[in-house]
Amino acid sequence: MSEQDIITLARRGDQAAFTTLVRTYQTAIYNLCYRMLGEADQAQDAAQETFLRAYTQLHRYDPERPFKTWLFSIASHYCIDRLRRRRVIWMDIDDEPLAGHPALRERRAGPEDAVLRREQAADVQALLETLPPKDRIAVVMLYWHDLSYQEIAEATGTTVSAVKSRLHRARAAMADSLRTRDARREAPGQAPRTTLAHPTALLSASA
Repeated sequence: MSEQDIITLARRGDQAAFTTLVRTYQTAIYNLCYRMLGEADQAQDAAQETFLRAYTQLHRYDPERPFKTWLFSIASHYCIDRLRRRRVIWMDIDDEPLAGHPALRERRAGPEDAVLRREQAADVQALLETLPPKDRIAVVMLYWHDLSYQEIAEATGTTVSAVKSRLHRARAAMADSLRTRDARREAPGQAPRTTLAHPTALLSASA
């Protein structure tokens, strides 16, 4: 049975069919919400809200549009709304970061590599935190979920040129934040510390 067949059944009220869709996309939606909100509990709540809204709005879904893009649109709008309601995002870097981006994957994790990987993942999440919500969602969709510019534009209700502009602005902002962070770490009297790869090297490969 194809995904469109499952969606058709779900739109007719088949709860088992909708459950299948939830199982297919729950990890991707949770990861997107986590990258946007930065806290596991809030990401879980946001993912649940996304699927609840999707279920109640299935009659509005356009079958000509990719279902994944439609779900991402619901999730991104909900997360951006949540971020607008809180002015400060507290990131708990002691939680195990999600390993979504290829740059954060290891060949073979020894003890030192695992510490470095954890540090890098926390650094990337902290850099995401510095971005405005609309820029952040574009970065997350492109580099963690491999959406095309067109799919990101559809999911966020904007244009391809606007998406490219947001990504360019986001990379520049992350690079600036990283330069500032490294300058502080290299201040006199501080021990040298392994630094994260430059954001333009991390991100531009997929741009």
